[in-house]
Amino acid sequence: MKEEKNGILAHFMRVMIKGLLWILPMVAVVMIIVWLYEKIDRLVENVFELVGFSPQNNEFLWLIAVVIIFLVLLYIVGHFIDTGLASLFEKLFCKIPGYSTLKDIIGIFNASKDGQKKVLVVAIKGFAKEGYNIGLMYSQKESIIKDHYTVTLSMTPIPNGGYMFEVHKDKIFVIEEATFDDNLQYLLSMGVKSMADVLKTKPRALSDFTPLASWLER
Repeated sequence: MKEEKNGILAHFMRVMIKGLLWILPMVAVVMIIVWLYEKIDRLVENVFELVGFSPQNNEFLWLIAVVIIFLVLLYIVGHFIDTGLASLFEKLFCKIPGYSTLKDIIGIFNASKDGQKKVLVVAIKGFAKEGYNIGLMYSQKESIIKDHYTVTLSMTPIPNGGYMFEVHKDKIFVIEEATFDDNLQYLLSMGVKSMADVLKTKPRALSDFTPLASWLER
């Protein structure tokens, strides 16, 4: 009975987080549009008052002016992107501390959702003296420590935190068929489902997995 409740809870949490991740970009876009509209609306109101018009008596003209300015602003932004000028602004933003890191994290997450093999699910020699932990490699760049690579172990059931380890490549094994979403399901199950259950495969010996050193040589 307890396992059944845990399974229902894990399923609920997994579907809820998927819904949250799906709706967040739309909410962000709506918030930005509303914010821009309010700023333009205030600007038009000030201009109307400056030239002697009363916004309350010219509501239709006021609305038309706000919409036109808003659409022109979107066109200008789109034109910047088409002409490559957006890259210039991006270079300026890259000088802001943390911007490049945030952009890379978003890019990695989007790549993982598109099925690209930029995020690896791996087994590493972890907390216990014996056995292994399953974690993620968001990058396959060598650490400052020679032959070591950064592996992240996420928390469960809400994987919004975790721990980072610098692990020797000989102690990292790639679970090639596993994806970012598979690891998310594994975490949300709180151990009710093993990674083998998530992948719908049979348990295998550690030697059957690909050592990171071999994976990097490809």
